[in-house]
Amino acid sequence: MHRPAAGRYVTVPTAGEPFQAFVPAPLPPAPPLVWSAALRRRFDAALLALGRLDAVTALLPNAALLLYSFVRKEAVLSSQIEGTQSSLADLLLYEIDEQPGVPVEVAREVSRCVAALERGLEKLRGGLPLCTRLLCEMHEVLLTSRRPGQDTG
Repeated sequence: MHRPAAGRYVTVPTAGEPFQAFVPAPLPPAPPLVWSAALRRRFDAALLALGRLDAVTALLPNAALLLYSFVRKEAVLSSQIEGTQSSLADLLLYEIDEQPGVPVEVAREVSRCVAALERGLEKLRGGLPLCTRLLCEMHEVLLTSRRPGQDTG
């Protein structure tokens, strides 16, 4: 069966500079998904893996430590995509008020990524759905105290 593309790319100008934006196809998909035996097996395997992950967190003395590490690693990786040269060690040193191996402003920028992720998790736990308002609140955290000379657009 041939299924159409999951969406399309459109060129959108922002601040006078064009970029490609992905526009997903509307839901539900057409033709609808068929729950074949193979798809059901993959779904069941994913559900089983999530169950195992949930069980493992119950065995940890402090599951919050796992989340703590994951959030910081994600912040470092996200910042590196944007060209910020910092490491997890630099971020951790900055958070304990020690001198990171990069300029303090660089570590502070990665720290804002952590703060944005934590704000998002807090709001989701509080019942706010994944929505534009949540993303805007997280983005606002990222834009606080930008580096001198860096635009906020």
